[in-house]
Amino acid sequence: MAERIKTFEEFYAFYLSEHRKTWTRIFHFVGTLLIFVVLFYVIWSGKERFLWYVPIFGYGFAWFSHAVFEKNKPATFKYPLWSLISDFKLFFELLIGKQKFKS
Repeated sequence: MAERIKTFEEFYAFYLSEHRKTWTRIFHFVGTLLIFVVLFYVIWSGKERFLWYVPIFGYGFAWFSHAVFEKNKPATFKYPLWSLISDFKLFFELLIGKQKFKS
């Protein structure tokens, strides 16, 4: 049995290794961007009924990319909080150019 990751730094290195393909990074980026769009719309309009789109966009785009492009199991199942934090960290690193879409 694999040893459990103990620090976020270790996890993020593992996370990046599971998100090497360009299309995986694109799908994660778009899914996270859509989360922000939905949240902004809900805050702006007051229509909370649209919040159910958040997990569909967030998980749907990510899980699809893992199944189709990476051919691996999302880290969400074993490390849900670190995975969520890493999704947002990768999004902002892609946005500012610290990470590249093509690895």
